[in-house]
Amino acid sequence: MDNLRVVFLATPKIACNTLSEFHKKDDIDVLCVITQPDKPAGRGRKLTPPPIKLVAQENNIDVYQPSSIRKDVNLIEKLKNMAPDFFITFAFGQILSQEVLDIPKIGTINLHASLLPKYRGPNPIAKAIANGDTETGVSTMLTSLGVDEGDVVLSEKITISNDMTTQDLAEKISEIAPEILYKTLVGLKNKTLKPIPQNHAEATFAPKFTKEESFLNFNKSAIELHNWVRALYPRANAYYNGSLVKIVQTEVINEISNKQAGEIIKRDKNGLYVATGNGVLLIKTVKPEGKNEMPSSAWACGLKSLDKFN
Repeated sequence: MDNLRVVFLATPKIACNTLSEFHKKDDIDVLCVITQPDKPAGRGRKLTPPPIKLVAQENNIDVYQPSSIRKDVNLIEKLKNMAPDFFITFAFGQILSQEVLDIPKIGTINLHASLLPKYRGPNPIAKAIANGDTETGVSTMLTSLGVDEGDVVLSEKITISNDMTTQDLAEKISEIAPEILYKTLVGLKNKTLKPIPQNHAEATFAPKFTKEESFLNFNKSAIELHNWVRALYPRANAYYNGSLVKIVQTEVINEISNKQAGEIIKRDKNGLYVATGNGVLLIKTVKPEGKNEMPSSAWACGLKSLDKFN
């Protein structure tokens, strides 16, 4: 069989392992990488390249960074001349036009971090954890104009443990992505895999979280709060005496409290025990505003009194 000629469209770290593994394969030719433009990041707002760009450059793979691939006539013409078998999209961050989708000989394959049709959209990893799911997965699909609506080629389940964060789940997906994508390409090339249409009536959606959703509502149950901390890791916010505090790590304590929601019940070497709408939340690690991440027990030593989160 001739080598698979692929163009890789991706942006974040989660896609880097797949690009590295595909570059090593003797039967895959990565023709180029397409990613988002460099963007300012950090306190200094320094122009920073997407993670996938760095991997591509390390492996001497050509990189293109259109602000909108749909409108870049010159790039579209270059891609047509490359005559790829497949486009692979993996958290690329731009919507493709039909003209772009029609370029590869066999098709455009997207890897989506859920068991489609569940959690279509840009935030499937965090949404699964926020909802307290014990299982999720990855799906490869034929990309269509509708967001994550294409026929599914392969899927693989992943167990979510009760302490897994979005970062942990993303790393797991990064590990299994190369193999499922490779099987998808080979199966479609050999016509041994038949894509299956999604049941659109069962579709659910995972939009990006809003800024307001990053603030914890202590009237919710301890398990709900714990799930949100894991989903937002490490950016779950709360206020304590008017100061912003990031809640980084928590644990659910199966106790009943008559304290007001958000009130600190006690502290010990394990952290701060906080009353919620149902149950007790142990806050183990925090990041106070302007300070480094630290055990909440150490942070509490500097508090004049034990008050209330809100």
